[in-house]
Amino acid sequence: MLRIAVPNKGSLSGPASAMLHEAGYQQRKESKELVLVDPENEVEFFYLRPKDIAIYVSAGRLDIGITGQDLLVDSGAGAEAILPLGFARSTFRFAAKPGTATAVEDLAGRTVATSYEGIVAKHLAEHGVDASVVHLDGAVETAIELGVAQVIADVVETGTSLRNAGLEVFGEPIMKSEAVVIRRTGADTSDPAQPKIEQFLRRLQGVLVARSYVMMDYDCRAEHLERAVALTPGLESPTISPLHNEGWVAVRSMVPAKEAQRVMDDLYALGARAILTTAIHACRL
Repeated sequence: MLRIAVPNKGSLSGPASAMLHEAGYQQRKESKELVLVDPENEVEFFYLRPKDIAIYVSAGRLDIGITGQDLLVDSGAGAEAILPLGFARSTFRFAAKPGTATAVEDLAGRTVATSYEGIVAKHLAEHGVDASVVHLDGAVETAIELGVAQVIADVVETGTSLRNAGLEVFGEPIMKSEAVVIRRTGADTSDPAQPKIEQFLRRLQGVLVARSYVMMDYDCRAEHLERAVALTPGLESPTISPLHNEGWVAVRSMVPAKEAQRVMDDLYALGARAILTTAIHACRL
């Protein structure tokens, strides 16, 4: 049975469980459940603290897990990302009082407060900067005001909380993160669990594609077909069927969801009619 770690709380938990549900796996109904067995899919889910998942996977206690790229790097565990999942995206930045620093090189001899000591220490070492790193749990914005550090390093979304604390970001991003599927570094691909792992990854990839595309159907005159197909090339090529009315064809093609409205406008201007889009719930490519 495949053993998979899933975040039990925080910003990773809900989206991870939603994706697994879309991929056809059972998910817990109560947040207090720590283990869930899905016998139909031969999978056992373990709901763990996001920060601990990389440790369990690297130790070989679990086959794979879902966690954040930032948490994976911060843990220093012997695990690697094998599939990005496209949610829980974040950017990790340095911040300080205005005029304190403009680049990572300016941090030499200073103290940096962060909840992600592993990420910061690795970044400083890569740039040859000798600075002290202080680990703090939770919000770190007050570390400068209280004299614990001159600089902080934290996840930045809008930057509002930093500005409210009188701080500004500087330098290039330390790293960009998103949810990822991880596996132990150097895992044996001849492991008996490998076929189930590959099936698991295919299902999640199918969800990612299904979320990114819509199915578009429309009718157009045959003389406009080449121009219409240029607008909706699909993944391989569109499906084209003759209609009862002579000189008309029906076209079906996958279109990127974010471009669907523009494509519909262009098709209509071209003379296409009965233009419909439908959601894709699952796929295999």
